[in-house]
Amino acid sequence: MRSLNPEQREAIHYLDGPLLVLAGAGSGKTRVITEKIAYLVNSCGFAPAEVAAITFTNKAAREMKDRAGKLLSGKVTGLQISTFHALGMRILREEARALGYKPNFSIFDANDCLNVLAELAASVDKGKLRLIQSLISRWKNARILSDAPGAVTPETPAEKLAWQIYPSYEATLRAYQAVDFDDLIALPGMLLEREPALAEKWRRRFRYVLIDEYQDTNSGQYQLLWQLTGERRQFTAVGDDDQSIYGWRGADIANLRRLSVEIPNLKVIKLEQNYRSTTRILGVANNVISHNENFFEKKLWSNMGEGDPVSVSFCADNAQEADSVVKRLVADHLLRRGKWSDYAILYRSNHLARLFEERLIEERVPYFISGGASFFDKAEIKDILAYLRLLSNPEDDPAFIRAVSVPRRGIGASTLRALGAYAGERRISIFSAAGEMGASARLTQASAEALGNFCAFLRNFSLKARAGVAGEVLEALLEAIGYERFLYDHEEERIAAARWANVLEFRDWFQKKSGEDGKTLLELAQTIALMTMIEQNENGEEQDAVRLSTLHAAKGLEYPHVFLVGVEEGILPHREAVESGHIEEERRLMYVGITRARRTLHISCCARRRARHEVVAVKPSRFIEEMGKEGVRIRGGKDEPLPDQAARAAKIQGLRAILAQNRTRQEE
Repeated sequence: MRSLNPEQREAIHYLDGPLLVLAGAGSGKTRVITEKIAYLVNSCGFAPAEVAAITFTNKAAREMKDRAGKLLSGKVTGLQISTFHALGMRILREEARALGYKPNFSIFDANDCLNVLAELAASVDKGKLRLIQSLISRWKNARILSDAPGAVTPETPAEKLAWQIYPSYEATLRAYQAVDFDDLIALPGMLLEREPALAEKWRRRFRYVLIDEYQDTNSGQYQLLWQLTGERRQFTAVGDDDQSIYGWRGADIANLRRLSVEIPNLKVIKLEQNYRSTTRILGVANNVISHNENFFEKKLWSNMGEGDPVSVSFCADNAQEADSVVKRLVADHLLRRGKWSDYAILYRSNHLARLFEERLIEERVPYFISGGASFFDKAEIKDILAYLRLLSNPEDDPAFIRAVSVPRRGIGASTLRALGAYAGERRISIFSAAGEMGASARLTQASAEALGNFCAFLRNFSLKARAGVAGEVLEALLEAIGYERFLYDHEEERIAAARWANVLEFRDWFQKKSGEDGKTLLELAQTIALMTMIEQNENGEEQDAVRLSTLHAAKGLEYPHVFLVGVEEGILPHREAVESGHIEEERRLMYVGITRARRTLHISCCARRRARHEVVAVKPSRFIEEMGKEGVRIRGGKDEPLPDQAARAAKIQGLRAILAQNRTRQEE
């Protein structure tokens, strides 16, 4: 506690009512949360199981658990530190019967839900289906029920279709005894609001609640927290209105303001001391964000020293920008002799990464793209994994629904709905239900026969999977389901060939892995099920490699040296955000990008940018001017100072000397 500043200590010790901690970027908010957990347990008589800390990502939850575990000397039994969705799932599992679900209900991922919507919309247009999925997700997050008449006035064709099939979508999920990702928040909040006795049960269980990244909560999460804390309002909410950048996915910055309006005795503590960045970096960050209308005024300051000037480079085009950034990054790495992972190239949109990748490859610089698409998340790989998951665990309902549908086997959506409803009534898996006479009686003879054949096929391959060599069994499975033929029957030849190549790559990897580890197909299937996108990203973070990342994916992270690229009108701020009046969220995104930097910050923009086979003129972002000129060094453009030729020559000579030393070491 001695190393904490006065505001941090006050936030940790305050227990006289609801507390809002306004934690600026780099102000030590995670430490405040974990120290407060330790204070509640070690000094205030709370049992670990009576404390719940809620955040937004699995990574953040794990970091909190690790820190809290050390502070509590391992006494963490029952301590609830999780994401909102994990907490919602815990409540739903325990209270499933109150909602008419079996405790082992299924959780559909985005692709499972997309398949349901495709049936209901009678469409294979994935762009259209994803838009419908997004609209339904937005309504759920805003607590708009599918049976609420007049709650939505659809205007566009997509909105009309989405509102039309929303009730059927909900009914289909319920028939499958399944929920989607948004239900993990919406359903617990609705249940606790509807059942006061259950709400009181959970309030007694969690006597104190801590909420991280409060500015990112949506209406459903706000309601869930309101129900969990009740009238006692024993909670600490930690957030920063200047870092609210997820409005596009339902986050509502107004939730911060609602606290002070709806809770008269709310205590507000500001954390303004930054432990990450230099004074010059914080100066331009404060200048930019001051142009927003803030409900809570705060200004970051630091004892980290003045630091290097923030550099702004005006480039002729995006090719020159990529070349300049990578050359400067490589030169800086040589001079400092640090790690490649000290450097990050941040951008507003993923498409901006390509040229930087090409230049990094040319310079043989290792790099890692944050949030890149997972190989295991490709549709064709998930299709094959569904079969493997099902062979490993016949109770896996989402895997059953996916496998029975790809390739088609004469078993349509109506059959699966009837089967899912029967399984829900019997509180058994869909696979088990398919073998009962009661289920067959509800189906047509053709559907019942097709279902019986599929289940027999699974039982047969399950025996092979237990006894055979994993790679050989997978090869036989691909042949038996006719997946290659299915791809070429349903896709253009070019796309089918690419997808089949991915399947063959997976097969080769699977065969190699089974040989190296000596695992059976079932054991490997269980291993693969744990290979999530998040785990792959975290592995990448430990690589000594330059990080390429969108600004949204970079939130919560920090790097000694940051290159913020493509800072132009139309990109940052994004054209659509400007047109729709969301300029303040774009300014917060710029603020987030600036405050990722610890020691140096380099910002670049172009005069021309090649886009879709044409070159267009672009303008520097308004945010560059808003940074001010104090502590800023301009490169290129009309405001660039005359170069110091002597200093430049000395720098080049120094770089040449370092390169010569490196070559000598390599030869030795």
